This record gives sequence, structure tokens and C-alpha cells, in this order.
Amino acid sequence: MSGTAKPLPPLRYAVLMSSPDIRPPFRPDHFAVNLVLRGLIKLALVLPYTLRVAFLGGLMRRVLGPLAGYRRRALDNLALIWPDLPPARRRQIADQALENAGRTLIENYSTAEFTARAAALVPEGPGLAALEAARAAGRPVILVSGHFGNYEAARAALVARGFNIGGLYRNLKNRYFNAHYVKTMQAFGGPVFPQGRAGTAGFVRHLKEGGQLVLLFDQDVASGEFLPFLGRPARTALSAAQLALRLKADLIPFFAIRQPDGLDFRVELDAPVPHSDPRTMTEAITRALEQRVRAHPGQWFWIHNRWKGSTRRSRKAPD
Repeated sequence: MSGTAKPLPPLRYAVLMSSPDIRPPFRPDHFAVNLVLRGLIKLALVLPYTLRVAFLGGLMRRVLGPLAGYRRRALDNLALIWPDLPPARRRQIADQALENAGRTLIENYSTAEFTARAAALVPEGPGLAALEAARAAGRPVILVSGHFGNYEAARAALVARGFNIGGLYRNLKNRYFNAHYVKTMQAFGGPVFPQGRAGTAGFVRHLKEGGQLVLLFDQDVASGEFLPFLGRPARTALSAAQLALRLKADLIPFFAIRQPDGLDFRVELDAPVPHSDPRTMTEAITRALEQRVRAHPGQWFWIHNRWKGSTRRSRKAPD
């Protein structure tokens, strides 16, 4: 297969939205949002690491998340998925999800401190031995996860152990913020590839050379198939499984679970998903993510419009 093969369906690597090929016109609203966020990030970076992580987490939970409508979407999603859960518990989970999102954002901008902490993490689970065996054999590996905990902690922990882990990304809608956000992904080590023909050729080449690639699969994809996620049909890309079959790569679910102190992580790598067909394999990685979300619901990114393609309940969640 050459590097100019037909691009695969959409894949996700971060909190990623769209990737226009043509430079868009000036957007004053996006420019203003970027200025505000950049200012907050610069302010937070002045603080000691533990304080800055807590500061951005609290700011996202109390101010930014509610203002941006993220808390409302999280509550709506929670009412859709767990309608029998007491409203107070749904509010608690929504607040925890916003807190985790804010902490994740500033952690990813705190490259030196964050990667140093991640390097001290000891990955666990049967997937670690499989990953090491694949590296020794020069066999490609696709590591799949969701927007849960902070997946960059796992990537940084593995890069610190000599794994050549790349990532695929799509540019954010806000191109002003995107310009510096992409650099945060590059700073964790391992190559990163933009979505599109050139990026596809790059990451396929990286895998064929025995490298590893991180993919996130838990956002709504218009071209995806409806698979059950937390009891509701959600459009899901089969791309990770298709790519694994195409390149004879191991497909390993991985997760970085935030610990009670809000700063440390537990990195878990599941056993490789047996090769069968794309749908069956994608159902398997979905179940792996569901298991973590049910165990730690406040660590998943409930602010995504995950069930956009399915029939939604008309009622809104109570405040």
C-alpha cells in the first residue's frame, strides 16, 4: 500500500473539531475567545503546578463551563443516559467533568512539569506486555482511548519508556487558538499528523515502520455506524479497527484514570482486541471505554454532543 492510498474515514486525536483546507476569514469572536483563553493560560502558568491545575479546574467548573453552555450539555447528556439518576448526582458528575476538562487543558500546556510527573507513572495491564512484544517484533500498534481522564498522561508515560507514539489530529474551529494548541500535542514526543491526505500518508508510514499511534474514537462522526454507547445508539467511526486490520496492527485500549488527588494518574492498557471485523472490534473498544465511564463518570467528556446523530429526548435536564 502506497502513501497515496485513499484516506481512511475520520479519526480523532484530541478535543478536535474541523480542519478546513482554505484559510477562513477573520473571526473577531474567535480572536476574542483566543485572547481570553491565552490570557488565562498565561496567568495560570505563573502559579506553581499544583495551584495552576486546581485554578483552571475550578474556573472551568464554576465560570467558563456554565458560560459556554458546557454544563447544560453535560446535564442534558446525563439525563439522556441515566434518567433515573437523582438530579443532584447528575449535577455532581457534570461539575466533575468540567473540573477534569479544565485540569486537562492546563496540564497539556504545562509540558515540562506534566511530562515529568507522567514519566514516573508505571503503566499496568496486559496491554503493556503486548505493546512491548510488538515493539520488539517491529509490529505496529494502534492505541485507542476516549476523552477520559487525561489521555496525554498515558502517552507521555509510554513515550518516556521509549515508545515512538504518534497522534492524528484535526484542527480546532478556532484557528487562533489552534495555532498554539497543536504545539502542545507535539511537545509530548512522537510525531503528530494532521487529518487529510498528507497526514494519512504520514501516519500510515509511521505504523508500517513499526511505530505506535494514539487514536480517540468517542466523538460523533457523521459517516460512522450506530453502535450502542452507554445504552444509547451513537454514531461511531470504525476507522481504528479498519486501520488495524489493514496494517495487521495490534489494537490496544488504554486509559489514564485521574486519581483522587486530582494530579496523579493510573495508566491501564487492556489486552489487544482480537482481529475479526471492524464493527465487532469497535464494539469491544467501546465496551472498554464504557467500563471506565461507569466506574469514574466524572472523568468522561460529557460536554461532547456524543449522541447527536440519534433521536434525542425533547425534555431538558433540570438545573
